[in-house]
Amino acid sequence: MLNDTIAHAERELYLTLLELAQQQPNAYEWLTQLPRWLNDIKDKANYAHAPAYQASVARLPNITVNHVDLNSDVLTIEANLSESQRKQIIALLKQLMPWRKGPFQIGGQFENQIDSGQNEDEQAAPILIDTEWHSDWKWQRVAPHLSPLKGRRVLDVGGGSGYHGWRMAGAGADTVIIIDPSCLFYHQFMAIRHFVDSADAHTHGTERYRTHYIPVPLEALPDNSQLFDTVFGMGVLYHRQSPFEHLQQLKGQLVKGGELVLETLVIEGDSNTVLVPHDRYAQMNNVYFLPSVAALIGWLEKAGFTEVRCVDVAVTSVDEQRKTEWMTYHSLADFLDPNDSSKTLEGYPAPMRATLIAKK
Repeated sequence: MLNDTIAHAERELYLTLLELAQQQPNAYEWLTQLPRWLNDIKDKANYAHAPAYQASVARLPNITVNHVDLNSDVLTIEANLSESQRKQIIALLKQLMPWRKGPFQIGGQFENQIDSGQNEDEQAAPILIDTEWHSDWKWQRVAPHLSPLKGRRVLDVGGGSGYHGWRMAGAGADTVIIIDPSCLFYHQFMAIRHFVDSADAHTHGTERYRTHYIPVPLEALPDNSQLFDTVFGMGVLYHRQSPFEHLQQLKGQLVKGGELVLETLVIEGDSNTVLVPHDRYAQMNNVYFLPSVAALIGWLEKAGFTEVRCVDVAVTSVDEQRKTEWMTYHSLADFLDPNDSSKTLEGYPAPMRATLIAKK
């Protein structure tokens, strides 16, 4: 029997935007474009794997969920799984590989990992989706510096599988909208949504879902919507050919006085230092600008942001980004100089990420 997880989540998104538009007329333009956004991501002509991804989500079994912890580093969906359910879920979720942002756990309790060699008549072992990235480490670095998210409307740009969006909901955000144009990531989010179900819903009023996903890039959104109290742009800026245009687009989604959380690759240097990789950077062919922290502060101020501050700088380690059972392709260790891990294969400084916070 197939589930209706995707259709239900999309209906919740529509109703959330409709309610928002009644308070903020700028949201009506989102509503008019929503059907096209949602249809395009399912169109086989656009994404050859879309039907297979949809089928994988639709075939996920309904299980009895005891508790969902959106505040755990491992986003945990506590449930009693039979061995047959466990095998079915793993097989379906692995059809949505590679899983890059997480981790997630389905079944059991994280504090009480169950030996997978137990008798099949007993509760089956939990499923740990050990993703390529320890996205929880990034959240640990960012979260202490945020203005409280409780009651806020939040936009997460380039949100991947949705891990950080769920954490934003766990931190009390009133509404979280994740955007990312990846067909795979959209369906990974829907797979997790299937098990989270209404655990993130408002406990008063409409009882609407609080966490939503629109499969589009930032530039597809209506300009200058000014709908969000906090906008996250983590791991996106260096992929943009026009960084100032990107910063203006982020700014346009914020209410006056809203907060931008920007995390991106940086290099050492002064306010005039910017690296423009000639070809590839850490084997990525879509990396365009890596500024110093000082230069990035200047960019944000030039774009009209105020109260700009750097709250964290961290070199990415091969423990934070690595190959796993759920992401079996090359990862960071393969992109660094084998004789000098402080450099990429191309000879550039190894990845270092800074988080900056600014106000509109």
